[in-house]
Amino acid sequence: MGLALAGDLGRRGISCILVEQGDGTIRHPRASAHNARTMEFFRRWGIAGDVRKAGVPADFPHTVLYLTSLTGFEIARIERRHHGGGAPTSTSPERPQRCNQLWLDPILRDLAASFDSVTLRYRTRLESFIEEDDHIVATVHDRDRDERQTISASFLIDCSGGNSRIRQSLGVQMDGDPTVDHNLSIFFRIPELWSYHDKAKAALHFFVDKNGIRRSLVQLDGRELWRLGVTDKEAYDNPDAVDVPALMEEVVGTVVPYELIGVRRWVTHDLVAQRYRRGRVFLAGDAAHLNSPSGGFGLNTAMGDVIDLGWKLAAVLEGWGHADLLDSYEAERRPIAIRNVGQATQNHLRDHRRKTHPEIADDSASGARARRELGEEIVRTQTQAYITDGTALGYRYDPSVICWDDGSSQLDDTISEYRATSAPGSRAPHAWLSETRSTVDFFGTDFALLRFGQDAPDTTPLEREFAGSGIPLATHAVLDPAVAELYERQLVLVRPDGHVAWRSDKLPPDPRALADRVRGASS
Repeated sequence: MGLALAGDLGRRGISCILVEQGDGTIRHPRASAHNARTMEFFRRWGIAGDVRKAGVPADFPHTVLYLTSLTGFEIARIERRHHGGGAPTSTSPERPQRCNQLWLDPILRDLAASFDSVTLRYRTRLESFIEEDDHIVATVHDRDRDERQTISASFLIDCSGGNSRIRQSLGVQMDGDPTVDHNLSIFFRIPELWSYHDKAKAALHFFVDKNGIRRSLVQLDGRELWRLGVTDKEAYDNPDAVDVPALMEEVVGTVVPYELIGVRRWVTHDLVAQRYRRGRVFLAGDAAHLNSPSGGFGLNTAMGDVIDLGWKLAAVLEGWGHADLLDSYEAERRPIAIRNVGQATQNHLRDHRRKTHPEIADDSASGARARRELGEEIVRTQTQAYITDGTALGYRYDPSVICWDDGSSQLDDTISEYRATSAPGSRAPHAWLSETRSTVDFFGTDFALLRFGQDAPDTTPLEREFAGSGIPLATHAVLDPAVAELYERQLVLVRPDGHVAWRSDKLPPDPRALADRVRGASS
């Protein structure tokens, strides 16, 4: 997440230094799924096309399969036809995509490096830091030169992952379960594995036997790279003793040639940091929350952290944001992490606690009945793990001290279905303004004030107040009545992160109070 935050800050002209102890190379596959909201962030950074190109081919299906083996019996199939490709949708200008971090990180690195205000320091380890009255002083070790240097900065953002030494040094604990499960990840190459069976191409495969669902197969590039996941404490403890050829034969159902690339151990977590900030140090991404990969929430939740924190840091450093604005980062993002991490754990446990049948893989009448009943249960209960538009687009910062509550009731929290709303704290809805331009394209750099209809109130007093406070504001007139109906009010103020700050059919009675609220000066 450090590269993403560096890119967002660089785009805003904010000087920052990224310190990474490695060389930036990812050698084992990590997150692959980017929901529509994350793709909207990539769109504003100008890299959505690069992500689509680097990921799986546009026509590769995002299908989810449950089966006894690739050459065995299919039990359940969940299609995700609105994932992948580039066709328009009614809810977002972008569709969910699959692009593993093997290929995403180089794109983010190029983005960050394209800004003169960003310095990337690879093979440099953060060894210690102290907080002074108005800045951080960090000591780093340049591993190539074997030199220790100090860096002074206004803030320190910890994007160092789940084993964060920074978080530990701050004394910040994490709530939840640190060891939900133990797993082994096997990275291998088989060109066109689907040619060995009759199930056709799919993105995710879950293997069911009489003992349950403990193995999964993820397609990574739409061509030849795969990741086999095994949930097994013994395999975790003794990875060198695992019979990889036997595992491969079991999940495929026959012997196929393959190239083993690597094996990695990992633990399923259910954890959220108790604090996201101490003084001038902030936690983001895996340093702040860790979850099961079921549902693909880890990277996407982290991208939400980046987008929320980036504009607030820029606001304070540019002088128009009040220092208290930064307190809203934890207040807004931590509840979302609790929601997403909890949802991921529920997804994970539904499968891993699911009872199967002793004859689930048998070619018999009782085996067929067991597969049919289990398949119906999986589709009914697990579709929400893979179709998560409500989770991705429907989250709302409510309450938020920097949004103006208009008394609108909170919509029920949904998982699969997204319900558009312009209620304060919500993601401002998408609507097409032209064949290629969305309302979402208004947001990202400045506050956006949307005026709907010819008879919308004159917003000059509000614009004057924002200018006097130094708050960057762009006003946009939208005349399409369908878009006006979607946005529900004649005036809607949207924050740089794309969330609604205020809405009304008339000017606020005190424009300065609104300006102070959104810049964090009224808490």
